[in-house]
Amino acid sequence: MLSYRHQFHAGNVSDVFKHALLCRLLLALGRKDKPYFVLDTHAGIGLYDLNHAWSEKTGEWRKGIARVFDRSDAPEALQPYLDAVRAENPGGGLRFYPGSPRIARRLIRENDRLALCELNRDDCAALQAAMQGARHTAIHNQDGFTSIKAFLPPRERRGLTFIDSAFDQADEFARVLRTAKEAHNRFATGMIAVWYPLMAPSAMAAFARSVQASGLPKTLQLELAVHGEDWNEHIRGSGLLVINPPFGLDLEAPQLLDWLWRALSPAGEGGVRCEWLIGE
Repeated sequence: MLSYRHQFHAGNVSDVFKHALLCRLLLALGRKDKPYFVLDTHAGIGLYDLNHAWSEKTGEWRKGIARVFDRSDAPEALQPYLDAVRAENPGGGLRFYPGSPRIARRLIRENDRLALCELNRDDCAALQAAMQGARHTAIHNQDGFTSIKAFLPPRERRGLTFIDSAFDQADEFARVLRTAKEAHNRFATGMIAVWYPLMAPSAMAAFARSVQASGLPKTLQLELAVHGEDWNEHIRGSGLLVINPPFGLDLEAPQLLDWLWRALSPAGEGGVRCEWLIGE
């Protein structure tokens, strides 16, 4: 399981991967004029100082966002994400990294709504400070896994449930899948994105089988790894399940992830995956 608080990991390879894809999902929702709702179940503190002692201790951001921040050859699909990070660093250097709440608030529109859940009391207070003045944004000090019943279905009948658990408990794969199923049962027309770390191959195969047997609708599996399957020092990469994905994501994602993999894995280890875990 992962060591947590997220300040240790902010801006790492997994953050780059999931936040780049989060931008694509939000922009897809914005193609239609009707308002939408975003529920972020594990919001964190919203904005991370990469000079913090915890970030400096691990240095994970140096192998993540630092490798793409100044790239002039980034694909167009990555630009909204890079713009979001650069907006937090107006001086041009890289010090601050936006979590999903700040990224979502930047991309959602005037009439869209955002609900942020964070269980840790201190982190929730920091989140409130980071999101101060944000319109149509509600912050709740509560367990993200129980937020599904509280907030779904939304009145907009369109939206995204973003499940980004810490994976700090042994049964987390089963728990995130149960949460995704409950979100779908309550909000069948909504999009759901579930982040997960890449563990041992046997564990990942079991997770894929459980998703396929879950009764969920069409589900796209996206993964990016920067180490091989025998790597065991820390997580080798991560994945995102996108349930009810937007049209065309299966065609857009491979090119985006391939560029990210080449940028984030200079040794050429690991790789990417983009496949339908559950088809039409």
